[in-house]
Amino acid sequence: MERVTEGSAATTLELFFDLVFVFALTQVTAFMAEDPTPRGLLRGALILAVVWWCWVGYSWSSNLVKADEGAARSAMLAAMAAMFLIAIAIPESFDDLPGGLDGPVVFALCYLLVRAVHLVLFWTASGDDRGLRAQVLRFLPTMVGGTVLLLVASQTTGAVQVLLWAAAVLFDYGGTLVIGATGWRINSPKHFAERHGLIVIIALGESIVAIGVGVNELAISWPIVAGALLGLVVAAALWWVYFDTNGLLIERALASAEGHERVRMARAAFSYLHLPAVIGIVMLALGLKKALGYLAGDDGHSAADHLHGAPLWALYGGTALYLFALAAISWRCSRTQKYQRLGLGLVLVAITPLVAFLPVLVTLGVLAAVLVGLVMGEWSYYKAQRDEIRHAPEHH
Repeated sequence: MERVTEGSAATTLELFFDLVFVFALTQVTAFMAEDPTPRGLLRGALILAVVWWCWVGYSWSSNLVKADEGAARSAMLAAMAAMFLIAIAIPESFDDLPGGLDGPVVFALCYLLVRAVHLVLFWTASGDDRGLRAQVLRFLPTMVGGTVLLLVASQTTGAVQVLLWAAAVLFDYGGTLVIGATGWRINSPKHFAERHGLIVIIALGESIVAIGVGVNELAISWPIVAGALLGLVVAAALWWVYFDTNGLLIERALASAEGHERVRMARAAFSYLHLPAVIGIVMLALGLKKALGYLAGDDGHSAADHLHGAPLWALYGGTALYLFALAAISWRCSRTQKYQRLGLGLVLVAITPLVAFLPVLVTLGVLAAVLVGLVMGEWSYYKAQRDEIRHAPEHH
């Protein structure tokens, strides 16, 4: 297997692998749209946490050895097949549909397969690195425990099932935290940060897809045009707050860190804290899909109706969660305090009950306006620093 070096970039096979993640995000959005209630949003967040953990494992292994070379290529393709089946099974991940295979069991077994291939790949790639091999062995119980809990959950329903799913997620994430960072390796900070930036782009793409799906096969109208453009403005603003300077800063912070601190930073800021950012974007996608459906007159709604309940909280709360996550990522990587993002997130949560009384187009307009205000405020306040960050030599 060919090792990843300091300046390595993402391979086309990794991007191909990410296409399955795109499909999974689409499936989760559709899953929540079928049950736009607090329970449906909670289930969707749990599914995202499980799917994210599958993706995270391969972001670490492909930072050790090149994904498109030797046995790693076969392992990635095998994992991709299992991941695709997970995505297909998402509509039945909690409730089995009549006929065919047991959906929740298929989901859990494919999850086991994705994790097992990942461990075999890591073990093979570790070679004579005793520290990494020992860490892989310590990692094994978390994989087994999480999968067993999902299998048990597949035989239950209701609140018990949700609790078992939550326990499975806690077992995986918490177990990885408990075993510590000693033994893991980050060979290329640039590659690692790039992979996570690309996945944020993919999630933002899902929000744009949701806009189109919300008005699919419906006659275009001025409310649809206005709503679609406002949704695009929202997505563009979220892109800006991550990629204008934030992505560059966290990549450089990861590159500057050394030894175990680099691994701990990668685990906390990227593997853990990027999850709420992705969940926030997917929640936003759900809210945009429902909002555009209202504007298109779907299910008897109209542009004068008020977006309310879980879809409204997904729209505003998802955006707030994204801002909170980015502020936490900045703090973990460089101890930079993003008070304006924390403040705006709190404002969005606070005004959500109030905008429930506004027509849906105005609700979208308010969200777009405050995000544009954030972008313009940061651009003006940090103008000098921004230029320095964006145009600094790469080695800085």
